[in-house]
Amino acid sequence: MKRFFGFVKKEFFHIFRDVRTMIILFGIPIAQLLLFGTVITNEIKDAHLAIYDQSKDEVTREITDKLLSSGYFVLNSYLDNDGDIEAIFKKGKVKEVLVFGPNFGQTLEREGKADVQIIADASDPNVGKLLASYTTGIINDYILKEMGELKMPMQITPEVRMFYNEELESVYMFVPGIMAMILMLISAMMTSISITREKELGTMEILLVSPLRPVQIILGKVAPYLILSVVNAVMILGIGHLVFGVPIHGSWVLLMAESILFILMALCLGILISAVAKNQMVAMFISLVALMLPTILLSGFMFPIENMPVPLQVLSHLMPPRWFIVILKNIMLKGTGFLFVWEETLILIIMAAVFTAIAVKKFKTRLE
Repeated sequence: MKRFFGFVKKEFFHIFRDVRTMIILFGIPIAQLLLFGTVITNEIKDAHLAIYDQSKDEVTREITDKLLSSGYFVLNSYLDNDGDIEAIFKKGKVKEVLVFGPNFGQTLEREGKADVQIIADASDPNVGKLLASYTTGIINDYILKEMGELKMPMQITPEVRMFYNEELESVYMFVPGIMAMILMLISAMMTSISITREKELGTMEILLVSPLRPVQIILGKVAPYLILSVVNAVMILGIGHLVFGVPIHGSWVLLMAESILFILMALCLGILISAVAKNQMVAMFISLVALMLPTILLSGFMFPIENMPVPLQVLSHLMPPRWFIVILKNIMLKGTGFLFVWEETLILIIMAAVFTAIAVKKFKTRLE
């Protein structure tokens, strides 16, 4: 028994000396708990709100102040006409527009009722539904307090309208997110494993002394995954459109061009992972932990980025799927052109260039 306890003690020392094992045992669970605990929430806060106030009286100002003081909304801008509503939604920052009709306060005082229109961006149906619900609740609370003071029945009837997804179909949100996740995993993980396999088996050195240049070898390794990932992208878009009814209002050419750019960026990331990883298992582990979880949690795919703590919001800027999902939603659901997604496109190009530069430097270091 003494030998057994000595053996167990030796195993504990072996585990404690291995930094990688300690990270897997304690670091990853703590990181996941912090991520899930701070990211997963059903509340919405600091959603950007635009207001089209045709009345500009005391009642509309009080309702606006009550909405902004609730903590759920942040004022983005006041609109001058109803033609600005769709334009500001296409920019992507504003999640809801509140429209007050002419002579709102006078109508409410004279007739005891008035109408207000709530227009929400339902490209993320959960967020759109929650914001409309919050707005309706705040307006009803305002009316209850006013009724108590004025001793007369008053009613404000909110007319709710959902932009881009009137039926609140959740598949409109999932198709772009799943497409980003699949293309990221297939392109980055399979490329990293493929190149790492060559290094692990010792055949990379044989390839390097062949007539092919190193750049040609890398391109030859990633070219099949580029073609297969493009086929995957077409399949996902086709199934989403034909089977689930997800609309594609924008240009197919622009959509495929952006998809190919994202795939190229993911391939560059896969090359970088293969330059860092020592074997296939490490490459797969890095791909799954460093790509899949952030894609699900920090890209805006499942949970609104505005709900996250500021450090995680900053970290989300480094997640390529975040920018690709914005591009997909803009082209597919909002029907926008390149002028509305050029910033996200530029970010993906810069990321691809940075990943490639770091990977080339790492490869050179390893080969020396």
